Amino acid sequence: MENTKQNKDLHHHHNHSDVKNIKVAFFLNVGFTLLEIVGGVLTNSIAILSDAVHDFGDSLSLGMAWYFQKIAKKGSDSSYSYGYKRFSLLGAIINSIVLVVGSILILSAAIPRIFQPQQTHAGGMFFLAIIGVIVNGLAVIRLQKSHSINEKVVSLHMLEDVLGWASIMVGSVLMYFFDVPILDPIMSVAIALFVLYNVFKNIRQSLHIILQGIPLEINVSNINDQLKMFEGVENIHDLHIWSVDGIYNVLTVHVVVNNSLSINELTNIKIELRHILKQNGIEHATIEFETSDENCSMEKCC
Repeated sequence: MENTKQNKDLHHHHNHSDVKNIKVAFFLNVGFTLLEIVGGVLTNSIAILSDAVHDFGDSLSLGMAWYFQKIAKKGSDSSYSYGYKRFSLLGAIINSIVLVVGSILILSAAIPRIFQPQQTHAGGMFFLAIIGVIVNGLAVIRLQKSHSINEKVVSLHMLEDVLGWASIMVGSVLMYFFDVPILDPIMSVAIALFVLYNVFKNIRQSLHIILQGIPLEINVSNINDQLKMFEGVENIHDLHIWSVDGIYNVLTVHVVVNNSLSINELTNIKIELRHILKQNGIEHATIEFETSDENCSMEKCC
């Protein structure tokens, strides 16, 4: 009972903290974007200006992520029987698309400068980089215990910015002491490629959920064996598992039981089976009982 209460309190805390975390990340990103646009122009740094364009897109997508995460807290209604949890996933997909577009813009601006490097103001880049690491680092700390894919994508935005500014800091020091202006566009290309690599991983995960793939952390064979081994269960079939938003996992199954079991015994079996499924990461389980001599029309439907 104590554990159940703690889980509910934790779930309630997360329901509020995720929206607040994205809100903080949004305002940090908007404020710093304005600063780096001015700084990029003053220092003539394509790395900083590219990051400013990217961060402007981030600000728009973070605003949408904040909005969708708030919507995702709504419960079920006549339009969405599972509630609005999947809207969080929609926010993650839009965020990912914005990151892809922003990275392509960075590459298109940076690659020509590799062949025609331009001098930059290394000292100004260094001080902007320090501010960038601090501001985006604060956002990453707020999001380090992310649960939803939406939060993880937002966290990726911020982590990418921290790494980007760290590389700009190192590059600005090198450019200050050595005449290597080509480092500026090279850093831009490296940042963009790093972002694209991670974005495609998140998109693949999001698509897996949308296409109702079995959650990667769920062991179907293990669940199948545990249910079959339970006393009173003769067989199972029509087992389906999917995730609503990457956190809330759903299962439906047909359980074949002995004909002689009473209603009370079946109720106890259902309670125990749901407990087993909960331990395996299933939040919502629909269990249908059948007898061994019953001809189930759904057994081979899939």
